[in-house]
Amino acid sequence: MNDLGLKIKSLREERKEPLRIVAFHLNMDQAILSKIENGKKIPTKKQVLDIAYYFQIPEKELTVLWLSDKIIYEIKDEPYGQDALKVAEQKVNYKKE
Repeated sequence: MNDLGLKIKSLREERKEPLRIVAFHLNMDQAILSKIENGKKIPTKKQVLDIAYYFQIPEKELTVLWLSDKIIYEIKDEPYGQDALKVAEQKVNYKKE
């Protein structure tokens, strides 16, 4: 499971809402939402924003988890993934200046 999936599942369980009800309100197939919760599917940005809106939490909270999960998914099996992540962070900081 990934951080985003865990967070979504936690939000849903806090409300004591079944998967099918949340999926219905998100206009999403129940199987897709289940895969997102279990870390087997990365949602689209729109889906992330829809989920944040549904659970009435700041979109930044879920967006940061979504982005970090996407990055990890891309670099986890790369032998130089951590090195690339450090370089990317330097580039982001440089472009901010």
